[in-house]
Amino acid sequence: MDFSSKLLEQAVAEMSQLPGIGKRTALRLVLHLLKQPTSQTQQLAEALLDLKANIKLCKNCHNISDTEVCEICANPKRIKELVCVVEDIRDVMAIENTGQYRGLYHVLGGKISPMDGIGPSQLTIKSLVDKVKEGEVEEIIFALSSTLEGDTTNFYIFRQLEGINIKTSTIARGISVGDELEYADEVTLGRSITNRIPFESSLKS
Repeated sequence: MDFSSKLLEQAVAEMSQLPGIGKRTALRLVLHLLKQPTSQTQQLAEALLDLKANIKLCKNCHNISDTEVCEICANPKRIKELVCVVEDIRDVMAIENTGQYRGLYHVLGGKISPMDGIGPSQLTIKSLVDKVKEGEVEEIIFALSSTLEGDTTNFYIFRQLEGINIKTSTIARGISVGDELEYADEVTLGRSITNRIPFESSLKS
């Protein structure tokens, strides 16, 4: 791709580093920004800088938050004894959109993937186990995607919880194997949570 401007080329190169954004899409986005008033582009830049500088992770569930404790954890109407284990904030948003779940979350920050150099120590598994050991949690729902990495992570956490008196379940396989939660429709995802099954049963299937 030939550019008439080094500034344009640099902007496209930076934009194309975003997930799912190729060079052609990056060029369209940059040209769109060039047509906008300077004030609007400045607002976008300031919003991104503000996000990077001030975003926090909830000290309870590791969800992205503006405050030390996120709105979900701080809500007294949520069921404190029920914790849904997810990969990242996109899964929290997908489940919240179903309106079918009233418990809390625990965001792992990824999945165990030796191929990508991600082991248990890079995730928030230890804090989840510590939370369970405190005794308030009665059920853990595994809601990771039905991939090899997701299943490996579920099983690793399950083994870490052995010997602790707690119920473990997993979302029903209304979600196709290999699919990510964020792409599931709300009805299917809601039913998968409502009709969850004991985790031990999933190991036999």
